[in-house]
Amino acid sequence: MTKVSKILSISLFMTLACSSAALADGNAFTPLNFDNTSYSTSNVRTSATTSSSPIVSQTTTPQQVEVTGSSNMQSAILKLDNAQVDVRNELLNLKAQYSDIDSQYKLIKNERKALDKQIKTTEKRIKQIEKAKEKIRKNMI
Repeated sequence: MTKVSKILSISLFMTLACSSAALADGNAFTPLNFDNTSYSTSNVRTSATTSSSPIVSQTTTPQQVEVTGSSNMQSAILKLDNAQVDVRNELLNLKAQYSDIDSQYKLIKNERKALDKQIKTTEKRIKQIEKAKEKIRKNMI
């Protein structure tokens, strides 16, 4: 069984090493004759409505993100990003409140358990005292 697991692990390692080397340039799915700037405009339809600002396409370095879309779209995305940040902050606040209440719950649960033990031992002592009184009464009679 150990030989099989060694062979499997070696083959998995070799597969991962070869696949990562093949995809290292980042252009594994780009067609060979792909040109970013040559678009045919003869088949493009124009719509009756126009946007408030034209679509902007900026060519950037490979490390930057390509920005495409109108300013309304970009502002909507920014608003959604801000809303997401607000919701995440609210989630953090709720998690903090939950952990506080959970710690209080555990503390109260432990105190309740300790008080329950004290009640039981006190009830046992009362029963023992009553038994001792009964024994004394029997001896007196």
